[in-house]
Amino acid sequence: MPPAPAADRRTTVDVTALLERGRTLATPVLRASVDRLAPPMDTVAAYHFGWIDAQGRPADGDGGKAVRPALAMLSAEVTGADPRTGVPGAVAVELVHNFSLLHDDLMDGDVQRRHRDTVWKVHGPAQAILVGDALFALANEVLLEIGTVEAGRATRRLTAASRALIDGQAQDISYEHRDRVSVEECLEMEGNKTGALLACASSIGAVLGGADEQTADILEKYGYHLGLAFQAVDDLLGIWGDPDATGKQTWSDLRQRKKSLPVVAALAAGGPASERLGEILAADAKSSDFANFSEEEFAARAALIEEAGGREWCAEEARRQHTIAIEALDAVDMPVEVRDRFAALADFVVVRKR
Repeated sequence: MPPAPAADRRTTVDVTALLERGRTLATPVLRASVDRLAPPMDTVAAYHFGWIDAQGRPADGDGGKAVRPALAMLSAEVTGADPRTGVPGAVAVELVHNFSLLHDDLMDGDVQRRHRDTVWKVHGPAQAILVGDALFALANEVLLEIGTVEAGRATRRLTAASRALIDGQAQDISYEHRDRVSVEECLEMEGNKTGALLACASSIGAVLGGADEQTADILEKYGYHLGLAFQAVDDLLGIWGDPDATGKQTWSDLRQRKKSLPVVAALAAGGPASERLGEILAADAKSSDFANFSEEEFAARAALIEEAGGREWCAEEARRQHTIAIEALDAVDMPVEVRDRFAALADFVVVRKR
């Protein structure tokens, strides 16, 4: 948990209300964008977002934490603009994020997301790929339709973030087939896969509001390190998270042989537990029966990761990245209440159970 801020630096922020504002303002525009898709992609996308169930009936599914829309609208306020200025940016970022989720679920073989069957499981791999591609294209349309110089600048940043995200996913997959991955390689991968899009979300509203490049770059630094903190927490939840809270299987990342931060840190730590873990994971990579491992076998691997120090190192890394993100805000001249909201969102990211 991050340290409590000094009383004279931080006002109380209702993070739930901040997230709800982002969700409320972005969702109608997001739904209108998805409605443009040709059948059956429109209904497949609606299922993914939780708006309908597998039979096409209206549903009130879990649409995620809405951190990215909240950041996009908050960043617009850095420039003194109305938060609605950031709505197209929020929607574009959400479309890219969900494009990545649709493809990730298929590539990772995940059958559950947000307590429901994933799109590829319900509608098939082809639809998961096509709908993901369509969401990616829509993201650029939403921004470019604004028709301003600022919209063009925002699109360039979104495109760069999207490319980094895809690079990160490619690195993630390649690492699954390697015996060893360094901590530096893992952080680079997670910076691409998670940090880049959160960095874009943290700056895109400001860009649409007319912020200069230096301000946008500093806000991106905040978002990038927030993304690394976010992913470090996600990696902890991917091994030790409660399935009822995360919506995924127990030991989810271990089942997929992911070289996540706790695993990589444990392997780099040295000592008996680290060496034993390395031997077991090397054997796992050659096993033809890995998919049939018992709960006890995955629990034993998680225990070795913890014994080698991987769990605590990852928790500390989340706190370190959180601190870097907060300190980056000091370089931007913004209303104090806006800074406090950025800081509160960073706290929320690090202290969560899903």
